[in-house]
Amino acid sequence: MKQIALLLIALAALSVSSQQMNPSCHECAATYIPREEIDAYLGRAPGRVVNSVSDQQVRAVDIGKGHVAIGVVYRNGLQAEGSAVAEHDLVSEVYYILKGTGTLVTGPEIVGWQPRPATNENVRLLNGPGGNGAGIRNGQAHQLRPGDVIVIPAGVGHWFTKVDGELRYLMVRIDPDKVTPLKDEAASKADLARPAIK
Repeated sequence: MKQIALLLIALAALSVSSQQMNPSCHECAATYIPREEIDAYLGRAPGRVVNSVSDQQVRAVDIGKGHVAIGVVYRNGLQAEGSAVAEHDLVSEVYYILKGTGTLVTGPEIVGWQPRPATNENVRLLNGPGGNGAGIRNGQAHQLRPGDVIVIPAGVGHWFTKVDGELRYLMVRIDPDKVTPLKDEAASKADLARPAIK
């Protein structure tokens, strides 16, 4: 009986090992972004502020079953007053704080939520469909400082209620439904070649 059990275990192991594992991204290339490119985007950020925020996509790449985008965000302290809660239906975000401090409130209960129009630039180019609101009910406040990381799943409202001076962070956007466009190195260089808005 023991020999039969061992034989069955060996056959099961052979069956599992003989199954072919296929990567989700067939013959994809890695994407390298040098520090100088990130610094170039950060350097021009204050000149590209709209509503006291500059959100610039550096790259957006296809990883097989989804897209991943890398961006840099600059916020100044003026944005807290009258700023809106943001929510993205399909795209999750990860922030890595580079410089500055601020208070970010997160939560799913968005007060006065209104959908963004499909023509909105952020919807088309950065984070897909979603909406804005006036506040977050029962939210959780996060005191962010350099070196901190926060993960914001799709559908979770996020709202900077305070920025001390200025805040700069690296943004990673996870887009499993591929609702946002790709941006390669050539498009990034072309973007950086355009003069900064003053």
